[in-house]
Amino acid sequence: MSDPVSSIRNLGPASDRAFARAGMSSADEVRDLGADEAYRRLLANGSKPHFIGYYALVMGLQGRPWNDCTGPEKDALRVRFDALKAGTPAEGSAALAAALDELGVRL
Repeated sequence: MSDPVSSIRNLGPASDRAFARAGMSSADEVRDLGADEAYRRLLANGSKPHFIGYYALVMGLQGRPWNDCTGPEKDALRVRFDALKAGTPAEGSAALAAALDELGVRL
């Protein structure tokens, strides 16, 4: 039997549910994907972006407490987080794009 996502340091039972909604049901799956891809999938499946949640995942996959992230490392993670957030379509953007396509207008 594989370990649940919540067995990763800094993650709890709510993480099990959120990751399961995004198709990841084990800690090994999350580890294999890595923090960025796993978080991207969370966002793509409706999880709200939250910087602390992102870096808690990064730190947890490194076996570190979430509050161990400081200074330049935290700044670099913020850049990665912002890029992940920007690459995830906003709610309703698919419907908007379809409507604009029907009108012959592109963003």
